[in-house]
Amino acid sequence: MSNISMSTESFPCISIVTPSFNQGQYLEKTIDSVLSQNYPNLEYIIIDGGSKDNSVDIIKKYEKYLTYWISEPDRGQSHAINKGFARATGDLYTWLNSDDWFTFGALDKFRSAYHQNPDAGVFVGIGQIVDTSGEVIYYKEPNETISLDSLYHWLNGGDFMQPSSMFTRKAWLECGPLDETIHIAFDTDFWLRLAKAGFQFVTIMDLLSEALSHPNAKTTAFKNLMLVDCALVIASHGGDFAVRKQLSDMAHKLSWLQTNYDIIVNHPVLKWLRPIVKRLGKPGTYWQSAVPSWIKD
Repeated sequence: MSNISMSTESFPCISIVTPSFNQGQYLEKTIDSVLSQNYPNLEYIIIDGGSKDNSVDIIKKYEKYLTYWISEPDRGQSHAINKGFARATGDLYTWLNSDDWFTFGALDKFRSAYHQNPDAGVFVGIGQIVDTSGEVIYYKEPNETISLDSLYHWLNGGDFMQPSSMFTRKAWLECGPLDETIHIAFDTDFWLRLAKAGFQFVTIMDLLSEALSHPNAKTTAFKNLMLVDCALVIASHGGDFAVRKQLSDMAHKLSWLQTNYDIIVNHPVLKWLRPIVKRLGKPGTYWQSAVPSWIKD
């Protein structure tokens, strides 16, 4: 976090918003990944949703390096990001979730791409997901050409990872804010709006960020909800033709599971065991929490 003794004229102001809620165990690494870039023209804003863990203590540790921070209840992640960007004044914007982090030199690579492509609206690089042991479990290079049509096919693998993206202030003012009624795929909705407005996407073939896969991460905990949310967003932008197969496949899987669920719960052996198991699961007994709901019902 040392100061860089050089003119900031060639360094566009970068505004970064970190939304966070009870992510204290990951938050410090996120903050450090931003500040340790030593970028000389940075606005860093943290919007905490009123965390009850150690998040505020961590934020206060770094507050002299922050442009703004607050900890208060909000209406969710998209609302927190919008609150942050309402205070931003930079040339380039992005948000970095509190369980993601930049690789070293990422901000300078965004700066370089911006200078080389002054008329572009969005800049995207390589991203990867790691597990809690640090193993890379997913590596994503951005599509060479990103267009409205490629974004319609987002469910086929996505065009890029959000933490490895940045967009111009002009793009935000024209296509923002994020839709706060969308709780998972609000970023996909934003990319589609940018593409429909004609903003150019520029790819950067460098690793710019890592995202952490953990049990509470949205992409881990709500995988099927994410698929449905994303499909609805894409369809709302005219891409229903591109998501029909994924929704049809999901419907077939659900039908298969429902059929086999009925077979399992109606099996003669389980019917015979059910009264015994229900007695074991009565309130106050040791096995109460272990009895599945379909047996209790």
